[in-house]
Amino acid sequence: MKTHHNHSDSELLKAIQSGDETAFAALYRSRQAGIFRFALQMCGSQALAEDVTQEVFLVLIRETHAFDPARGSLSGFLYGIARNQLLRKLQRERFYAPLEPELEEGHSLADGAGPLETLSRSETIESVRKAVLSLPERYREVVVLCDLEEMSYLETAEVLGCAIGTVRSRLHRGRAMLIEKLRPEVVENAEGEEVKTARCFA
Repeated sequence: MKTHHNHSDSELLKAIQSGDETAFAALYRSRQAGIFRFALQMCGSQALAEDVTQEVFLVLIRETHAFDPARGSLSGFLYGIARNQLLRKLQRERFYAPLEPELEEGHSLADGAGPLETLSRSETIESVRKAVLSLPERYREVVVLCDLEEMSYLETAEVLGCAIGTVRSRLHRGRAMLIEKLRPEVVENAEGEEVKTARCFA
């Protein structure tokens, strides 16, 4: 049985094209989480994100030879498929489901954080997610890809099929809109801290 530890995406793709099922499993394991996270951050629905993620890899199986390395990375190709599938589903279903509150991945009460600190962190994460979901689609895409998925401008441009300059301008605008949406909460939190400080010295 072949193993594919530390193989690049292009090496895995070549193996997949030759019918190697273990290579497909290895690629799925390495890329599935990122694709799912992108879809979830874009739509807010876990069920829809799961459907999109599965569809991405079904498309890859059916259209393995459609990938052209001269046009970008395999990662960008997969995210591009995810974006197209997501937009198609959202246009058809016309809904954005609210994200369910959840703790930041990898964190729990067992990490040493007290209940209040954990709740505060959870609420902050949730407020950011809701703010991202409320952005217009073109700005949400670049914020999710560049800031949350930490893709480069070039990779993001490949996924979206646009110029790097467009990515930069949309990201600038998207970040500004995000700050505006989060500002009331920031002000409220700051005022709360001032009240606590005043009470300490009362």
